[in-house]
Amino acid sequence: MTLKILHTESSPGWGGQENRTLNEALGLEKLGAKVYILCQPNSILFQKAQESGIEVFTYPMRKSYDIKAVYFTMKLINKLGIDVINSHSGKDTYISSIAGKLSRKPLLLVRTRHLALPITSTFSYKYLSHVIITVSEYVRNYLISKGINGQKVFSVPTGIDIAKFNPDRVKATLREELKLNENIPLVGTVAVLRKKKGHHILLEAIPSVLYKIPNARFVFVGDGPQRKNIENKIKELKLHDNVIILGHRNDIPEILKSIDIFVLPTIQEALGTSFLEAMAMQKPVIGSNVDGVKEVIDDGINGYLFPPEDTKTLAEKIIKLLKDKEKAFEMGLKGQQKVYSKYTIEHMCNSMLEVYTKNLKSLKDSNR
Repeated sequence: MTLKILHTESSPGWGGQENRTLNEALGLEKLGAKVYILCQPNSILFQKAQESGIEVFTYPMRKSYDIKAVYFTMKLINKLGIDVINSHSGKDTYISSIAGKLSRKPLLLVRTRHLALPITSTFSYKYLSHVIITVSEYVRNYLISKGINGQKVFSVPTGIDIAKFNPDRVKATLREELKLNENIPLVGTVAVLRKKKGHHILLEAIPSVLYKIPNARFVFVGDGPQRKNIENKIKELKLHDNVIILGHRNDIPEILKSIDIFVLPTIQEALGTSFLEAMAMQKPVIGSNVDGVKEVIDDGINGYLFPPEDTKTLAEKIIKLLKDKEKAFEMGLKGQQKVYSKYTIEHMCNSMLEVYTKNLKSLKDSNR
């Protein structure tokens, strides 16, 4: 019998969370499941799910206790014959879980926790979910520390599309675009321009890097609420000749292939998929020794970790890698090997399917 899964997402935007949800839906369908998505009208997830061929439904989810949304979701569950509901945000967890409990048959209620942020309430995790998925062991251990039963919490790391992030399939186009020759050291960062991503920390470290390597260039890929502050910081530190903000881009694999090393001094990170994408492209990575980043970067093997907000050590690590091309190359290979062994979409979806099927069977057995 085909496993029928409904993913719900009340977030209207697009980021790592929504990207994972769509990749899971596509990957699980390849494994033989039938997957549906319920999301907000006019959300980016709705548009991308339609483009990808996933059957998608929309309904306004205005608040956690939205009676109309609960009723709509319950009817949808019964109509489609859903076996598993996997929610991804606060509002849709309450709506879909209540709808699931009111439906005609026992459903497996799954909640995915994508973030490393502190939780404000344990209620939905303890009482509205049979299973909780986390994107890293760090987040799993955090939830357990908050009193959530560890037997219902499973870590399934986010997977990378290694067909898309494949250095053999793309060309390094950024240097030509920026009119930089191959001898110019190029450091890249790919992240939303938010305070917690730590762009300001990298900017504080750059003058020390330039003292040793004056011709180094830094590219920031992404956009966001901190853009103006970052631009002002570049002016303040007189880094306009060495730091380039590229904004939002759709050619991330090509950009990653063009750079020498990847750096993200994030202050808080559940896992760090941008590190994994760079690693898949055979690039050495440098990240803060925080949260789930410690699971991705093996210090001294596929990259370097440094103490959070320690600009002096960050600068030293960048200089060290830019000056040792052989070490950087070796680290890039080790990083790619790690992604292939543990962090692919296929690995993620196989793990998700295993969690679904085992726990759904246990749920049905307990209800007999």
